Amino acid sequence: MKILVCISKVPDTTAKISFSEDGSSFNTDGVQFIMNPYDEWYALVRAIELKEAHGGSVTVVNVGDNTNDTIIRKALAIGADDAIRVNAEASSSMFVAKQIAQVAADYDIVFTGKETINYNSSEIGAMIAAFLDVPFVSYASHMEVEGSTATITREIEGGNETVEVTTPFVLSAAKGLAEQRIPNMRGIMMAKRKPLKVVEAVDFQDAAKPVAYRLPEDKGGVQYIEADEMDKLVRLLHEEAKVI
Repeated sequence: MKILVCISKVPDTTAKISFSEDGSSFNTDGVQFIMNPYDEWYALVRAIELKEAHGGSVTVVNVGDNTNDTIIRKALAIGADDAIRVNAEASSSMFVAKQIAQVAADYDIVFTGKETINYNSSEIGAMIAAFLDVPFVSYASHMEVEGSTATITREIEGGNETVEVTTPFVLSAAKGLAEQRIPNMRGIMMAKRKPLKVVEAVDFQDAAKPVAYRLPEDKGGVQYIEADEMDKLVRLLHEEAKVI
């Protein structure tokens, strides 16, 4: 079984977010970057578990420049066998999906995290599947594989749904699909010798891409209303909050 895991570089959750003066780009000064947690903790680890149980190989793929090599090497330290980096700036979700699709055609399963923690768009997995013309299963929280058939439990509104799908397919991983693994010293040392192949991007015209960013408005202060002042609460909700 050949498995491809898509990984992305994202700002650490404690990073202070800011943008350029014209709002056209993210300010990376002083920002610590990490591997996207949904990619690392769930997609990558479940892929490695499947390899351990059924044999095969796990390859990770990333779209970005050589500053992304650190997170790629971490994925190799956790247990991936090799890596591919598409040497291009990730300008949009569709651009990234197109670049991944160019290297994903020969894989049985393509894993993504359910979303990246910086954009939260949950778009790339479905776009890869569309480019490859294969099934897509989103928000997977449990997965078992028997031969070429996977039985997957996924989150839906108000509950869970179990589906069966045959390879090849694309899956986005949600919480519960696997448990985080910490790379050990042996894995870290082996990662330095594992192959990392760099390929150039294919030409692609973005249909849509971000043109401006802005921070959310500052939250206002909190007013505390005594329990016996219901009339005051109703008046404030009506006149100031305008919700009733």
